[in-house]
Amino acid sequence: QLQLVESGGGLVQPGGSLGLSCVASGFTLNNYAIAWFRQAPGKEREGVSCISASGASTNYADSVKGRFTISRDRTKNTVSLHLNSLKPEDTAVYYCAASSFRLCVPDMVPLSDYWGQGTQVTVSS
Repeated sequence: QLQLVESGGGLVQPGGSLGLSCVASGFTLNNYAIAWFRQAPGKEREGVSCISASGASTNYADSVKGRFTISRDRTKNTVSLHLNSLKPEDTAVYYCAASSFRLCVPDMVPLSDYWGQGTQVTVSS
């Protein structure tokens, strides 16, 4: 069965950090561009970051640029998203998605083949 599983979410105070992981089973992430999205209650889904299949290209939403870092570990078949300097407005369910398109484009939603179930990130004091 082909699936993605996110982990690493939790409750953190403003200014804190979290590390999210996206792990694949049944296929290798190395052949896919991986995008992270988030959706807060009552808001539309937002693209957060993306890394190309080769790892040579990454992009970030303006709202997280300089605070979040995306990376991939080919030996562990994992893509990570490191969240630093967290703000209450970062509170959302975070999802990863895999795209066989292999490259990152502004809107990854229609190109995403597999989605994870999401992990909750809550930033609150």
